[in-house]
Amino acid sequence: MDSWRSAITDADGERIIVRGHDLVSLMQHGTYADVVALLLGGHMPDEGERRIIDAILIAVADHGAGSPSAATARMAATGNRHAPEAAVAAGILAIGDAHAGAGMACMVIITGALERAVRESRSVADIARATAVDARSAGQRLPGLGHRLYAEDPRATVLFAIAEQHGKAGQGVAFMRALEAAVAETIKPLPINVDGAIAAVLHDLGYPAEAAKLIFIVGRTAGLAAHVIEEYTRERPMRVRIPVIYDGPPAVDAPAEEVPR
Repeated sequence: MDSWRSAITDADGERIIVRGHDLVSLMQHGTYADVVALLLGGHMPDEGERRIIDAILIAVADHGAGSPSAATARMAATGNRHAPEAAVAAGILAIGDAHAGAGMACMVIITGALERAVRESRSVADIARATAVDARSAGQRLPGLGHRLYAEDPRATVLFAIAEQHGKAGQGVAFMRALEAAVAETIKPLPINVDGAIAAVLHDLGYPAEAAKLIFIVGRTAGLAAHVIEEYTRERPMRVRIPVIYDGPPAVDAPAEEVPR
């Protein structure tokens, strides 16, 4: 039987090595953002990347009890009072294409658009406009743009500012800004949201598209844990009841049982 292969971590009973870096040394001198970058990006980040990763983890940590992941975690916790791991896992399983999937989808669009710009020898602004027009023609929503609460997503603004401050804003950030302008001109004004900003900065840092969803899960797990603890400590068991309106067929009365003669 062939052995499994992994270039991530080696634990041999004497040392724990993560991507070539001693774990104890990381505990003493590193940050959690360093470890996330090592695990997901495969390299030790410099100060600018470390700051961006840390900001992303903070930005996605929680967005209230009404988000699908938090609501699902709390629903599981109210019915199972002795398995916080199951409640957190339930919350993670609620993450998908509609909830936290926009960052990954946006990274795919960014990568494809920038490759198209090189292939066709066109400017980023030109490709951004073509992307917006194509989306309008197809009736498709562009991930990474728009927010139901914010006219300007403050998390996106901060992420871009940190990236620019540390010289990490590249073609990904440039494309998203060009796409925001093109969409405002061809469809309607839609701000870059946190998913779009995460996609842009992670692209410029060289991460694969899957990292956008995975880093969301890493950061959001802290928020899910908090919701589970609150459900256990502040609420009674089985307290969540979702109002349901029945709209199926009306009840059919059973025939009266014949009385024997």
